[in-house]
Amino acid sequence: MADLCGLVCFDAPETIRFRDFLCIFIRYTKCQRQKPVQSLSLPSRPAVRSLRGVFVYVLRQIKFMDLKLLHKLPGAVNRSRTWLGLASLLMALIVWWLIAQFGHLPAFILPSPVEVWLRFLSAVSDGSLFENTGVTLLEILLGLFSGAGLATVLGYLVAKSRTLERLLSPYLVASQAVPLVAIAPLLVIWFGPGMFSKVLICALIVFFPVLVNTVVGVRAVSPALQDLMHSLHASRRQILVKLEVPAALPVFLGGLRIGATLSVIGAVVGELVGSDHGLGFLINIGRGQYDTALVFVAVFMLIALALCLYGAVAWMESRTLTWQDWRKE
Repeated sequence: MADLCGLVCFDAPETIRFRDFLCIFIRYTKCQRQKPVQSLSLPSRPAVRSLRGVFVYVLRQIKFMDLKLLHKLPGAVNRSRTWLGLASLLMALIVWWLIAQFGHLPAFILPSPVEVWLRFLSAVSDGSLFENTGVTLLEILLGLFSGAGLATVLGYLVAKSRTLERLLSPYLVASQAVPLVAIAPLLVIWFGPGMFSKVLICALIVFFPVLVNTVVGVRAVSPALQDLMHSLHASRRQILVKLEVPAALPVFLGGLRIGATLSVIGAVVGELVGSDHGLGFLINIGRGQYDTALVFVAVFMLIALALCLYGAVAWMESRTLTWQDWRKE
């Protein structure tokens, strides 16, 4: 490697573009077809002759390479991933249309994408879709904020107190051992079919993942950093704000991502059990009337809500965790 680096001269910094680099490479390959590699005074080992010759020739031609094009590569990769995702979505729609068109299935079993789109326009025009989506979104947000807030406070206390952890651990594990679908009817019976029962179900399903991630994040703080803060005579509030919160934030936001998507499930479960508003209510109507296209519309709206909430948490991470090294690359 040292003999290759010695071939580069940086005395006269000239800038060449990537297309010039390609021209040099193509010109070298043409020369390779006409004259042997020995003309470049390369080593006689055939295994490395061609590759070493490429690098030697290019390094002799380039005095200083413009690296601005390299910084554009991540953007190009992201654009290619976006187009790949759109292409996969288009392929899924085409396969769906082919199955519905040539599978000879009735519309109440599998409607075509065109029928679902027309039903979407119909639900938008009469206002029922946006009205019920707003109700579900409000339930999700209230349940997410209340469940995540309570889980954050309790998780911090559990992380700091082993006694409290031993006291609450059996109840926390038992609450996750029972499926939420099994206790959702009880919650609707106890608290009524209104919004409060749906918010409570959302908060319960969000609570546990955020709690666990908060405990793990707080306990992951390095003891050496804590000793450093104590040696600097930092107050309890300064240790919390300057050390524990930034250190636990990546793990906490990871749990919040999970909770944000699970909150959508909690709201729909509560609405399916008993409700007269919301997307779960639309699903019940579509199921009772064999309006499968309406069920598809409601399900796609739920997917859109989950993606928006997940994206909001990811955007929050990008804004609050700018100090992470991998985000600077």
